Amino acid sequence: MEPSPSPRRPFTASIFLLGATTALTAVMIETANAQTSVSTSSSSATVSAQAVNFDIPAGKLSSALVAFSTQAHVPLSSQTPTLAGKMSSGLRGQFTPSAALSHILSGSGLSYRVVGNNAFQVVPASNATNITLGPVRVGGTITQQDPTGPGVGYVATNTMSGTKTDTPITEIPNSIYVVTKQLMQDQQPQNVQQALRYTPGVYAETYGTGGNGSAYGAQSGITQRGFNSTQFVDGLMTYSASAGETAFLERIEAVNGPASVMYGQVNPGGMIAMDLKKPTETPLHQVSLGFGNWGRYEATFDVSDKITKSGDVRYRVAGIGVTQGTQTNYLDYHRVGIMPSITWDIDRKTSLTLLGMYMYTPGDGVSEGYPLTGTLLSNGYPKISRSLFIGIPGLNKNSQKDAMFEYQFKHEFNKYVNFSQVYRWEQSYYDVKSSYYSYAPSDSEVEVGPWVRQQQNTTSALDTRIFGKIDTGPLKHTWVVGSDFRTFNMPEYLAYDFGSTDIINIYNPHSSYGNMEYCFDYKNPNCTVNVSNRKNNWFQEGVYFQDQIKWKNLSILIGGRQDWVNYNYSRVRYSTAGNIVTNGAPQPQSAFTWRAGIIYKFDFGLSPYFSYSTSFVPQIGSTDYLGNAFAPLTGKQLEAGLKYKIPGRDVLLTASAFRINEDHYLIDDLVHTGYSTDGGRVRSQGFEVSANANISRDLRVVASYSYTDMRFAKTNQTAQRFDPYTGSNYGGAVSESGMSVPYVPRNMFSVFADYTLPRNIMRGFGLNWGMRYVGSTYIDNVESFKTPAYILFDVGAHYDFGESSPILKGLKAQLAISNLTNKYYVTACGTTECYLGQGRRVYGNLTYNW
Repeated sequence: MEPSPSPRRPFTASIFLLGATTALTAVMIETANAQTSVSTSSSSATVSAQAVNFDIPAGKLSSALVAFSTQAHVPLSSQTPTLAGKMSSGLRGQFTPSAALSHILSGSGLSYRVVGNNAFQVVPASNATNITLGPVRVGGTITQQDPTGPGVGYVATNTMSGTKTDTPITEIPNSIYVVTKQLMQDQQPQNVQQALRYTPGVYAETYGTGGNGSAYGAQSGITQRGFNSTQFVDGLMTYSASAGETAFLERIEAVNGPASVMYGQVNPGGMIAMDLKKPTETPLHQVSLGFGNWGRYEATFDVSDKITKSGDVRYRVAGIGVTQGTQTNYLDYHRVGIMPSITWDIDRKTSLTLLGMYMYTPGDGVSEGYPLTGTLLSNGYPKISRSLFIGIPGLNKNSQKDAMFEYQFKHEFNKYVNFSQVYRWEQSYYDVKSSYYSYAPSDSEVEVGPWVRQQQNTTSALDTRIFGKIDTGPLKHTWVVGSDFRTFNMPEYLAYDFGSTDIINIYNPHSSYGNMEYCFDYKNPNCTVNVSNRKNNWFQEGVYFQDQIKWKNLSILIGGRQDWVNYNYSRVRYSTAGNIVTNGAPQPQSAFTWRAGIIYKFDFGLSPYFSYSTSFVPQIGSTDYLGNAFAPLTGKQLEAGLKYKIPGRDVLLTASAFRINEDHYLIDDLVHTGYSTDGGRVRSQGFEVSANANISRDLRVVASYSYTDMRFAKTNQTAQRFDPYTGSNYGGAVSESGMSVPYVPRNMFSVFADYTLPRNIMRGFGLNWGMRYVGSTYIDNVESFKTPAYILFDVGAHYDFGESSPILKGLKAQLAISNLTNKYYVTACGTTECYLGQGRRVYGNLTYNW
């Protein structure tokens, strides 16, 4: 059944689609007529076409400029009266001369311009000719100074995700943390959850090696400030687990706090924003071979180059193939994927990028939970082995196919008005044949039964916006007005065989794995089966505006958004007891969200800020026992903080304190089984501090501490406390009001550092080390019991063979070990099961860049 949106919703989307088509057509015609008149400065091309290997230490700017001129073999002069007192953070790697000089001058208040055919002149920033730098190559890594690029080292200074405009992080009045490409390369995460391990306010592995936590996944197990996270790719919400493939990502950002004003349906804890790899202006050629424990073998490639001689048409192709076992028996992970893309710079004001992706994951390597006894508790029994497979061998298929198409179009009409549009279509197909465990007959046994699922998710999403800059007297405005919409369709087939079960001895599973015969034919009277065919459809549209107002060093941000959502569903249940047909009535919901913030940037780099923001998430697909739809989840946040960017240094320090209230969260209706009820209000409050620093050319550090106190603030719900030793409730009913929300660690701390040894000690060799602490969490709503805190250590090493021999230039070896001590730990527990964390993981690779 298709959604039935109100007339004004498709009208708004149509207006923006019509505008996009008209703009694109006009630009193409204009370009065709003016193509021959567009030219590129020969001098600019001469000084910036060839990448050069730089090795410039941090120190005085004057010394850095002398070293730059010598190593680049480019004449350099200065128009500035003095360079005294100015510092540079240095430079190391392969850069084009123009990009290298831009980096050296970063934070100094100076810029440069091209003089003649092959020379540079340092000038005050206000006198510089506008120069747009594309991506540059740094030691084989693509590094581009733009808000969707990989950042430099461990520091990214600009972002698009916070405001949908290119804005310095130090001018945005809320918390944004960037996982740069360099950080991912040093840590070698194999999915998004692992990449977020060192991010403030984010608990990324709630479900350990289960819940899409082992092999991939952007949807499960990630929380921000205690709330479930929402994932976006290139600014559009995604439902595809392939979004967690780090081989295709340029960077990952955690926007902590409500982001509904710009993105719509986002929980108040925040969102995870990911940017896909796109064609680079500087050629990139990279291949790698990897290996690891549990029989992991991996091959990747990443190639980008010009198609036309002028470079106005460029391509990029990234691919991955991987196979491995896991720490759990009978569960394997296999994946092949490819992502081609092409960018056409139609003219100097217009560009079009097309991306495609296909991913096949015949085994996802995801495990299920384990019983409390043997994990959280002993009860006289030894610990359950992480290799234990609780299920039916041969009934452990969990495969997925993902396809995606995306385009990004940009056009600058003039210095006041710009146009941007991003569209993505994606489809995921899941085929699951697995087993579940229903209860434990004893502390050493579990009962399992078979189930199957086929599901297909199809999403179309479009974001269209007009933005620009304008001055009104002393005020400088960066404004944006836009609309986005999304359609989602999910047919699902689900079947449980309740008549076929096995009893598995968790300490001697091989003796109890049987050849179970299962039946999913609901027409067979000898089967006890429940089959469900379900269809879910929803349509969402939002219209938003935002203005960033700047007066001298003071910035004010204000924005608002109106959302409309319509949801339909139908379900047919077949069973041996009879058939049930359910057709849900449309559930339209709407909400207005807004935010406002203020931030002041002192000349010495400190930026204090304060902000207020709201969020909206429709609660579709659920009703109370009377059939009434629930009110949307609504959140409100107050946040205050400090950001400090040390002038002339790649060091960004942040601190923030927040308080979030969310109303209308749902809990199970204990009186009417199978239904939900309004739980009241949840409150999350705490603070975060973090540091991202390229301390020198050889030393990079990230560190953070998060304190999150999340409680049921306003509720009339009660529950009995649970005794995990006996597996039963005890005592009288206890009010949930004021109790901690389960699965949310109150304290988290992490630090990670990478150091390349001095050349006179060992040329090209580097080490890294990290520590992660996650505090205890409660198992239920009335603080019955805690899972213990745990601390993990990660180490790694890397060696650049090119430092020892020019013949081996571009070849690099790397080793990354997570959970060095192989600590056995529990990430979270409920009243019936626990999730185990990943044991020691060893991964190494050889990478070649040319």
